[in-house]
Amino acid sequence: MATGAALGYKWLYNAPTEGKTITGGARVPLRRALNKTELAMRRLFYSEKHLVKTYPKSMAAKIVRQNSDVGLESGIDLPTWKLEICKSNGQQLLISIDAIKALPKTEIVFDFKCVEGWDQIQYWGGLRFVDFVKHFNLDREAKLQYVGMETPDKKYFVGLDMDSAMHPQTILAYEMNGKPIPVNHGAPLRLIIPVKYGVKNLKRIGSITFASSRPRDYWAEKGYDYYLGL
Repeated sequence: MATGAALGYKWLYNAPTEGKTITGGARVPLRRALNKTELAMRRLFYSEKHLVKTYPKSMAAKIVRQNSDVGLESGIDLPTWKLEICKSNGQQLLISIDAIKALPKTEIVFDFKCVEGWDQIQYWGGLRFVDFVKHFNLDREAKLQYVGMETPDKKYFVGLDMDSAMHPQTILAYEMNGKPIPVNHGAPLRLIIPVKYGVKNLKRIGSITFASSRPRDYWAEKGYDYYLGL
């Protein structure tokens, strides 16, 4: 068994590295395994009826841990910020934070999990993504397979499978602990998607696109799993 494990490790270590496209940096056999695992998880285990555990607000962290600042280094003019929606027919929508806040708010207190190994109970408030799609007549786009989100400076970006994006606990958050989100946590609007690890919870959303194939993803391009589901 030890010999087999050593030979397997050597084979994987010496396997060619995938070229950089939507994903990149992983060994080819490992990427194939990750892709197969994603398909299995989506087809066999994922369900919108599966909700992550929630907690009372009293258990939420008062000092919320920040997992990354990529995409936040550039300055932002909060009063003039607009969310850009790129529709599949080429039409663009520009939506203000006031228009989003005018819609019914959803709050969630859940255990935010980071791929670095830490977790923290956090309290967020905002507009459910599924309600956002319905209100702004994006039902046609929601029939596609993926959602892409980028920061305004385009330095950080994530790709999400549509099922996870439309999960009932996924929100476009504008509040943290009952107050407007601070700049270092993604003001004025960020993604909170409890069914994914923290790296998929994009801060400071600048644009949202919809696609039938995988949008680019910051960490997937560096060799991480694209799906990163919980």
